Amino acid sequence: MDPWTGHEVPGLPGDGRPLSLYDASRQGVFPVTASGDSASMYVCGITPYDATHLGHAATMIAFDLVNRAWRDAGRDVAYVQNVTDIDDPLLERAERDGEDWVVLAMRETALFREDMEALRIIPPRHYVGAVESIPTIAARVADLLAEGAAYRLADGTGDVYFDLAAAAPRFGYESRLTREEMLPLFAERGGDPERAGKKDPLDPLLWRGTREGEPAWDGGVLGPGRPGWHIECAVIALGLLGDRIDVQGGGNDLIFPHHECSAAHAERLTGVEPFAGHYTHAGMIGLNGEKMSKSRGNLVFVSRLRADHVDPMAIRLALMADHYRSDRQWTDDLLKTAQQRLARWREAITLAGGPSGAALLDAVRTRVTDDLDTAGALAAVDEWAAAALHGDRSDAEAPRLVAETVDALLGVRL
Repeated sequence: MDPWTGHEVPGLPGDGRPLSLYDASRQGVFPVTASGDSASMYVCGITPYDATHLGHAATMIAFDLVNRAWRDAGRDVAYVQNVTDIDDPLLERAERDGEDWVVLAMRETALFREDMEALRIIPPRHYVGAVESIPTIAARVADLLAEGAAYRLADGTGDVYFDLAAAAPRFGYESRLTREEMLPLFAERGGDPERAGKKDPLDPLLWRGTREGEPAWDGGVLGPGRPGWHIECAVIALGLLGDRIDVQGGGNDLIFPHHECSAAHAERLTGVEPFAGHYTHAGMIGLNGEKMSKSRGNLVFVSRLRADHVDPMAIRLALMADHYRSDRQWTDDLLKTAQQRLARWREAITLAGGPSGAALLDAVRTRVTDDLDTAGALAAVDEWAAAALHGDRSDAEAPRLVAETVDALLGVRL
C-alpha cells in the first residue's frame, strides 16, 4: 500500500537535541535510547470506515513531531503505520450502508492520505494494510499454536485464541491495570470476555474462522478466516522493524487491550522483552464535553474543515495548542485562536528582520524534545513574533530561520 506524498523538510543549523517521551509502562518521561543513528516507530493507523476526524489528526501530529525531532537530531527514522482494512467495524459499516467493504476501505484510506498530506504529516516509510499482510500473520499465528501459546476453540468455528498464560507474569506491565480494571475495558474495546470455551476471559483473538457472509482468506493450517487486530500490528511491526522497536504509538484508548496484547504476542514470538522502549500515547479530542468518537456521532472531520476553506496549518496549530498527552476539547475558539496565531506568524516572517533566530531555534528544539511540549514551543514563537512586530529587527536573517524552524520542527508552513 502506498503512503501519501511527502514534502521537503528544511535542514536546520546546529545539532538537534536528544528526545525524551512519556512511557506508559514506566509511568514517566525518559530519554528515547534509539540505537546508533537510527530510530524505529510503529504507529497504529486507521480502520477505514469513516473519514479522518480530529482525534486521528491529533494522534498523527503527535508522532509526526517525534519523527521531526529525530530527523533534526540526524537519525534515520524507520516509521511504520498500518491500515486495518479488514475488521468488524468496517464490515458493519459497509453492511449498514449497503456498500462493498473493499470500496469503502479504499475510499476512506484515500481520503485519509489526502488529509495527512494537507496537514503535512511526514509519510511513513512503510504503510501497510492488514489484508496484504494476512499470509504472514497466519504463519505467525500457526507458530504460536505450535508452541502451545495459542489454542483452538472446541466449538468448530475455527477461532484461535492467545493463551495469556504464555505471557504471564508480565502481562499488564504496559497498562499497569489490575485484572478487575482490564475486564470491562476488554469488553468495551472489541474483546469478548464472555465467549464460551476460552481458557481465560481476557484471552485475545488471533484468528477468526470463516463465517457465512464474511470475507475469508487461506490461513494454511489455521483454515480459512481472518486475523485478529492485536496480532496484526505485532506481526507487521516485527517484520519491518525487527524484534524491538523504540516507540509504539497511538491514541491512549489503545493502551489496553491493543498495545498490551500486541506486545505480549510480539514478545512470545521473539523472546525479546520489552517489545518497545517507549509505549507513548496521545490524548483524546472531545467535543461539547464528550470524547469525539464514531459511536457518539460527534465527529469533526479534517476533510469537512478543509472543504470549508480552513487552512490545514491552522488545524495543526489548534491541535498542538495543548500537550499531546492531555484529553482536550475542540472548540470554535480554539480554531479561531490558531487562525489568529498563524496570521501573526506569517506577518512577522515578512519583516526585514526580527529578534535572534538562533535563540528561537534553540527554544523550540528544547521544548519539542521535552516530551513534545508544543504549548511551550508555540509560546516561544508567539513571543518572537510579538517582538518582531513591535520593531525588534536586530537579526536580519531571523525571519527565514524562524520560518524554517517552524516548518521543520512543528510541521507548520508559513
